Amino acid sequence: MKKSFKVIAIVGEPRNQQAIQTHKELYPWLTSIGYQVFVDDRLKEILHSIPRKYFANLTELGKKADLAIVVGGDGNMLGAARVLSRFDICVIGVNRGNLGFLTDLDPENFQSALKKVLNGEYFLEERFLLETEIHRHEQIKSHNSALNEAVLHPGQVAHMIEFEVYINNSFAFSQRSDGLIVSTPTGSTAYSLSSGGPILSPNLNAITLIPMFPHTLSSRPLVVDSSYQIKLIVSRDNHGLQEVSCDGQISLPVSPGDEILIYQNPNVLKLLHPKDYNYYHILRNKLGWSNKLF
Repeated sequence: MKKSFKVIAIVGEPRNQQAIQTHKELYPWLTSIGYQVFVDDRLKEILHSIPRKYFANLTELGKKADLAIVVGGDGNMLGAARVLSRFDICVIGVNRGNLGFLTDLDPENFQSALKKVLNGEYFLEERFLLETEIHRHEQIKSHNSALNEAVLHPGQVAHMIEFEVYINNSFAFSQRSDGLIVSTPTGSTAYSLSSGGPILSPNLNAITLIPMFPHTLSSRPLVVDSSYQIKLIVSRDNHGLQEVSCDGQISLPVSPGDEILIYQNPNVLKLLHPKDYNYYHILRNKLGWSNKLF
C-alpha cells in the first residue's frame, strides 16, 4: 500500500550555489501545492524568506515529517540516513553531487519527477545500516551507524595493523593489512568498490568484508549473511591509535586490544525512487559499462 505524504522535510547543507538554488525552489513549490514543509536548520542562513518556526534539526525533522527530500550528493544522503532511519519517514534525493547512486532525481527537472512520487508513483527500497561498537575493558566506549561501510584503519599515519576477525563468535582469520572494510550492499558501489570488493544488489541481505592491502596474496573479499555479527580484535602489539570510520564521516577511536562489534542495525532507511528507476541502468551510466550489442 502506497504511503500518502502530508508533511515534507527539506534536508541539505549550503555547499554550492546550485544546491542552494534547488533549496530555494523547493519550499515555495511544495507549499504552493498544499504540503506543510519544514527545513533543515543548517539552511537557516541562506533561506531568509522562510519563517524561522519552520526550521528544525534532523532529529526533529524525522519526528515531524513523513517524507524527506535530501538535496546534494551521496554524502548528504549518508549523513541524513544515519539519523532519519530511526524514524518512520521516507527519503528521496535530488542529485547535486558527483555520482548520485543514492540521490537520483535530476536537479534540472526534479519537479515533474517529484510530482509523480508525491502522487504515489514511486518504488520503495529498504536499505539496512550497520551498527558499530567499540568495546574496551568490557565497556562500550563509542558507537555509531553506517549506511555504506564501517572501516578499520590506522589513524593519521599509514601503516599496517594486525587484528583477528570473528564471525558469529567463531574465529575466521587473522590479518596484517592496512585495515578492513565491512560494507553493506548500499556501500558496495562506494569505498568497497575502489578496494576490489564485489557489487551487491541492494536487496541482498549480505555484508562484505574487504581486506585493504593485505600482507598475503591469499586474502580475498568475503561475503556473509547480514544477520551475522562481525567481531574484530585489534592486536595489543599495534602501535598508536587506530580508527573505525563510519561512512567516511564519523571516526571512532580504537586502541590496541579493543574489540569492535559490527552488526545489522535494526532500523532501515526507506529510500524512494521514481517508478522508472533501474539499478543496473544506474550502474551502467555511473560506471561506464557497455551498452547492448543487439
